[in-house]
Amino acid sequence: MASQSQGIQQLLQAEKRAAEKVGEARKRKTRRLKQAKEEAHAEIEQHRMQREKEFKTREAAALGSHGNSAVEVDKETGDKMGHIQDSYRQNRGAVLGNLLKMVCDIKPEIHANYRTAG
Repeated sequence: MASQSQGIQQLLQAEKRAAEKVGEARKRKTRRLKQAKEEAHAEIEQHRMQREKEFKTREAAALGSHGNSAVEVDKETGDKMGHIQDSYRQNRGAVLGNLLKMVCDIKPEIHANYRTAG
């Protein structure tokens, strides 16, 4: 009987060691997967940065002349706005004077289409 229980004890110990080895193997596998995932993310990020840099370079080359035209349009717009404001300042008094004169100086007269009865 003692030999049976000793054999059972050996089997239980062997099973325990096997379970520990399997657990350690799973942990190693998890660590390796995590490390591989981190390396893949780093590689993807590096590739993305490189492609973005290439895109920015090509975009700057393609739109370089467009940036100058936008500056020119802004300058022309500013010049025209300045001219319009100067014209407004110069003509404001005369326009207001003419408007007030027409409103206040009423000349009563009979309309050309008015007919007298008779």
